[in-house]
Amino acid sequence: MFERFGDLPLHVLVIHLTVVLLPVAALTLIAFAVVPKWRRVLRWPALVLGVGALVCAFVAKESGQAFVNAVPTLAKAVALHEKRGDLLFWYCLIFAVVAVAAFLLLAGIRGDTATKSRPLELVTQAAVVVIAVLVIWQTVRTGDAGARAVWEGQLPPK
Repeated sequence: MFERFGDLPLHVLVIHLTVVLLPVAALTLIAFAVVPKWRRVLRWPALVLGVGALVCAFVAKESGQAFVNAVPTLAKAVALHEKRGDLLFWYCLIFAVVAVAAFLLLAGIRGDTATKSRPLELVTQAAVVVIAVLVIWQTVRTGDAGARAVWEGQLPPK
């Protein structure tokens, strides 16, 4: 199911979406959480991107595993990339949960402030910023490990 899209390995296609979507989702959720006047406008995009990031990370992880299963000689070369991708998936799971919680606590369904508790708002904002930064950081690390596994030694010297 996760091995191919047409004649191409699905992982090769999905990773490009992942490296764009995850940072965009993280930055959107940060803006949603820390700029109260933007919450009404960003509440639905933040929620959809937060959950979409998890879906995207899951498909990238599963398609990567299917790719390695189809070409077992890659296993050693992509071991670090795979390890970092597994961790990124767990960060995205936490990110999605925090996105749903932030949506419910900071904006609610109608877009009005759902919580009147300033300490709860601050804790939610802090959680959003921390997990969003972790998602961006781990996305970069995972992508770098994958690119190095594929391209290191392949390009001509400068």
